[in-house]
Order: sequence, then C-alpha cells, then structure tokens
Amino acid sequence: MPRRPLLEFEKPLVELEQQIDQIRQLARDSEVDVSQQLLQLETLAERRRQEIFQGLTPAQKIQVARHPHRPSTLDFIQMFCDDWIELHGDRRGNDDQALVGGVGRLGDQPVLLIGHQKGRDTKENVARNFGMATPGGYRKALRLMDHADRFRLPILTFIDTPGAYAGLQAEEQGQGEAIAVNLREMFRLRVPVIATVIGEGGSGGALGIGVADRLLMFEHSVYTVASPEACASILWRDAGKAPEAAEALRITGSDLLGLGVVDEVLPEPSGGNNWAPLEAGQTLRAALERHLAELLLLSGQQLREGRYRKFRSMGRFIENKSHQAELAA
Repeated sequence: MPRRPLLEFEKPLVELEQQIDQIRQLARDSEVDVSQQLLQLETLAERRRQEIFQGLTPAQKIQVARHPHRPSTLDFIQMFCDDWIELHGDRRGNDDQALVGGVGRLGDQPVLLIGHQKGRDTKENVARNFGMATPGGYRKALRLMDHADRFRLPILTFIDTPGAYAGLQAEEQGQGEAIAVNLREMFRLRVPVIATVIGEGGSGGALGIGVADRLLMFEHSVYTVASPEACASILWRDAGKAPEAAEALRITGSDLLGLGVVDEVLPEPSGGNNWAPLEAGQTLRAALERHLAELLLLSGQQLREGRYRKFRSMGRFIENKSHQAELAA
C-alpha cells in the first residue's frame, strides 16, 4: 500500500511513516510478531498528527483544503447518496464538467445535489478545468435548481473551487451575469438549500451555488472573497505574501463562525479528510440529515423570508466588523 503524500508542515511525520512502512514490510516478509512495535509507532504518529493539525495557520489550512486526495463532490455523493443520476447540460449548448449535478436519495429523502468537481491528477484537472466553472456551469446549476423547485426537491450544494473561470471566453459568455442571476434566483427558491464548503470556497465562483438556508463548512476548509495569492498580488504586488493575506482575510471555519457567515463547522479526522474520507462522509451525512430535518418543517414562504433575513443581517454584521477594523487601524 503506497504511503499517502504528506504536506510540507507534516514533514516531522516522514521518519515515523518510513519506520511504520519498514515494520509492515518486515511483518509481510517474515513470521516475526511486530504488532506491539507497530502499535506504538502508529499511536505516536497519530498523536503527533493531532498536535500538528490542532495548530494549523490559515495558510496551512489552504494546503489541506487543496490536497489532491481530499474527497470531492462526487466522492461524497457516492459515499452516502443512493440512486444517484447525474444530469447534464444547460440547454444552451454547454455541459461544464467543473460543476456537476443530479438527483439522488439521502436516506428516504429525494434530493438534488450540485457541486464543483476537481480532478485527482493533471489530466483529470484539465478536463474539469481545476474546478473553475464557466457561465455554462452556473446556468446548468440554475436549470437543475429550477427543476428541484418545481418538483419540491431539497437542494444540497458542495463548494470546492478556487473561483469561477476568469478566461476571456468566459467573460464574453457572461460570467458575471450568470453568477449574479444565480444569486438572485436562489433567494426565491421554495425548497430547503444546504451548502457545504468541502474544500476551497473562492470568490464569486463559490457564491454562485452558495446562497443557502444553512451554510456548513469542514474544519480545514477555507471560504474567501479572493484567493490569498490574488489578494497579496493586489495589495502588495507580491504573491509571496499570501500567508499574510490568508491571516488578514479570516478565511477559516472558526473565524467565519464567529462572523456569522457559516452555521456550523464540521470536525475532520486527524490529518484532514484525505486521511479518513469515509469518516468525513459519515460526518457530512449526519449533519445534512440533521439540518434537512429542521428545514423540511418550514414552508416555502418561511424559507425565502428566512434566507433573505439571514443574508441581510450577515451583511450588516460584516460591514460593522470591517468599520471597527478600519477605526482600529
């Protein structure tokens, strides 16, 4: 079994991982009982991993959120969704592979699922455009959300993108307009909408499927108005200052929970979701079922009014915090 790739700040675990691999190989090649030594090393590695991940900086959380083995939208759907059927196309000639959607069941409840989809390797990332959706992707998402609203299907969205695609062709096809229309139309939906930031939630690309009754976020995910690299390039003309920008942007789950932007931060297994994806899937499913049970008790009018009040109060709260920060500076 190949050893999982380690991030830069996990390097203290490298020697332990190598020793564990050597002992496992010894156990396979001989009849020597090494279970006790193996248990001790695995326990030590787990303890050190917990210590590392309990003190991650925002810049390090970004690395975890972008990890190539982190579970994607389709991974989570396959973990806990029965009878999944993917739906394609925006009915205007496009079928963006960076944004996937379809119908399925969460337990006994039929739902519509939409989410950004990245790739595992370079070839798949190119096919998925690195999870950066084009206008056709957001129009496909809106078509599917209209379908859900018509047939009274709750909507579950999964956010994992560095941002909407910013190429010339995307701008020519109306990228900003497509996202803006999604924002407007999601406020009128009469069905429950739950959005979860499963990896990197960047800029308007995340907001295009992010207007929700409940916004959830994994512990080591990030949610930001612009990537730290872009922010550093704009403010200091130096992308190398991305770690400082990440601190200032307040992009972590704990920061955003305090600001009232997210409703719940979901815990991750030690080492992040990429270390125990099935456990992460169980955590996400339990949270979705719990929030969905609460929202299904509300009428369409109550959902729309609550959604509007939530985002209006959130905007005022963040504006006040920004003003306080300016006065302090």
